Amino acid sequence: MLEAPTLADVYAARPRVTRVVRSTPLMRHPLLTRETGLDILVKHENHNPTGAFKVRGGVNLIGSLTAAERRGVVTATTGNHGQSIALACAREGVPCTIVTPLDNNPEKNAAMRAYGADLIEFGRDFDEARERVEQIQHERGLRYVHSADEPLLIAGVATYALEIFEEEPDTDVILVAIGGGSGACGCSIVRTGLGSRAKVIGVQAERADAFARSWKGRSRVVGEKCDTFAEGMATRVTFDLPFGILRTELDDVVTLSEDELAEGVRLALRATHNLAEGAGAASLVAASKLRDRLAGKKVVCVMSGGNIDRATLTRILTAA
Repeated sequence: MLEAPTLADVYAARPRVTRVVRSTPLMRHPLLTRETGLDILVKHENHNPTGAFKVRGGVNLIGSLTAAERRGVVTATTGNHGQSIALACAREGVPCTIVTPLDNNPEKNAAMRAYGADLIEFGRDFDEARERVEQIQHERGLRYVHSADEPLLIAGVATYALEIFEEEPDTDVILVAIGGGSGACGCSIVRTGLGSRAKVIGVQAERADAFARSWKGRSRVVGEKCDTFAEGMATRVTFDLPFGILRTELDDVVTLSEDELAEGVRLALRATHNLAEGAGAASLVAASKLRDRLAGKKVVCVMSGGNIDRATLTRILTAA
């Protein structure tokens, strides 16, 4: 059984992470304050190499591989996790095979190939791609890098939460999108480890809400589909390690419609002048949705990624 990473593991990850990732900005945006009426700081993980927070976990895990594991890794992704692993493997000289769903974000696919990954397109969604990865792992004897059930990934990702609390120790609330759950886990582990009273609130898509229903209910559920354009949150299942952490550590979870997620992308562009993908902008629109509850609090919204493809962005802006 996998053990949850501790605050000590996060500090241990930091030297590996900072070889690749600089501390990202934690910024107030006057237009965002005006539109929401809230004291919001945005943690700009969209400014990372690969354009997303996931790179922190990838460089920590790949940098920690044993000599035997360096013969090659395989993983499944809808894009940001895969870019993270591909970049880290390129830096470390580790062969990398990645499986994405069919009809995946073509620009994320192009980025993974540019980092030198062998890309395989398979299945109707992330979960079918993940099942194919498990077959490949057994066939080729590669190191299977799970997108969430990896303590080293979570510890690496959690370094951005260290940066939040070091810069703003009196943070009251952190809003963070949940797909696999590594980002929310990282925020929760650091919050608890530092003894902060901040609340961590997860954000999910209504059309990919297996985590939200599982967390609020008595048992874990599997969704029939995950029909959301926010691919960073598009999973039909929960994962053992992050769900086990978040079952006790997460304070709440809120779900957003596709229209709300699209408005988040527009809000990010309009009020912060940043390009954010659906999952990356979800925390902003969630804060606006919860504005009465968050009034008077210092709120951090994690802009987890900016890798939206041109066709999706055009559709969202045209709809406005």
